Amino acid sequence: MWMQLRGVVAVCVLAAALPARGAGVEGVGASFPSQVYAKWAQTFEKATGKPVRYQPTGSSDGVKQITARAVQFGGSDSPLPPEELAKRQLVQVPMLVGGIVPVINVQGLGDKRLHLTGEVLAAIMAGEVRHWNDPRIVALNPGVPLPAHPIRRVVRADKSGTTEGLTRYLAAVSPAFKRDVGMGQQPTWPGEVERAEGNDGMVRSLKARSGAIAYVSYDRAEQDRLATVKLKNASGNWVTASEAGFRAALLESDVARRGDDAASIIDRPGSASWPITMASFVLFDAEPAKAQDVNEALRFLYWCFMRGDDLTRGTGFAPLPTSLQSRLAARFMAVKPQDGKVPDFLGP
Repeated sequence: MWMQLRGVVAVCVLAAALPARGAGVEGVGASFPSQVYAKWAQTFEKATGKPVRYQPTGSSDGVKQITARAVQFGGSDSPLPPEELAKRQLVQVPMLVGGIVPVINVQGLGDKRLHLTGEVLAAIMAGEVRHWNDPRIVALNPGVPLPAHPIRRVVRADKSGTTEGLTRYLAAVSPAFKRDVGMGQQPTWPGEVERAEGNDGMVRSLKARSGAIAYVSYDRAEQDRLATVKLKNASGNWVTASEAGFRAALLESDVARRGDDAASIIDRPGSASWPITMASFVLFDAEPAKAQDVNEALRFLYWCFMRGDDLTRGTGFAPLPTSLQSRLAARFMAVKPQDGKVPDFLGP
């Protein structure tokens, strides 16, 4: 029966504050996939009558809260290595795959999509390229009316897996960015930047500032109709962000080939691969005191796993390949309650 598990584990966002324990399934963490989680929440509650509440506080907080067992699951865009999972007594499962997209607010471009290489994007985000009519941008966009306006960088104020994914890509394509900025969830950005909390804050700041550039999850760019950037990928092709592009990048990685959570999905080869692709993960207790402590959370995750393919498509994220989903099923079996009982999550 375990091998019948299909789909992609997902979690969901309903409330800005968590309810008291025992009022349903509770989680906190990554904001990257928060919009698709809302869809899962609504569908699950409609089907079962059971609420799932998830607060998008950022990947770092997701790991912190589930480690403290303050919630029943945590969300993170940065996978923990096996030794950390063992130390914290956690099970980790990839949920879905999506993309980070540079978005801009530059007047006068009309319907023209700005083209940037990874190297030029890195120079912009490092504060080296400071105006939209810089020769390096102009050379990539012949015939595009680029203004002389200053570039205003909007970055995440909170520790963020989205920021880590972006900086990992920029450090991979630019030695100068790797040296001067580095990669991480909350790097020290050179020069003056605008800081915003979460994806919501990034969208608000971008819209409020002419000449701004920011980075958000693809689903938010689509939902809020933001102007996205076209990037040159590792195979030398100009690509736009898309669910197909995220899936293509995943299939070119050892995440799909070997089930290696730590394998990079960044800057993968392939004609359609989106360069800034990343997976998102859920973490839950591997050794709860009682099976009943995890039954509801696992029941929700199992339900999502069974229905993930259909519910994920069209959300701005891509489901995991069936071959990978089958291998991931064994991770649910790793939950070993200390009372010796088997978690009951196959029910309605």
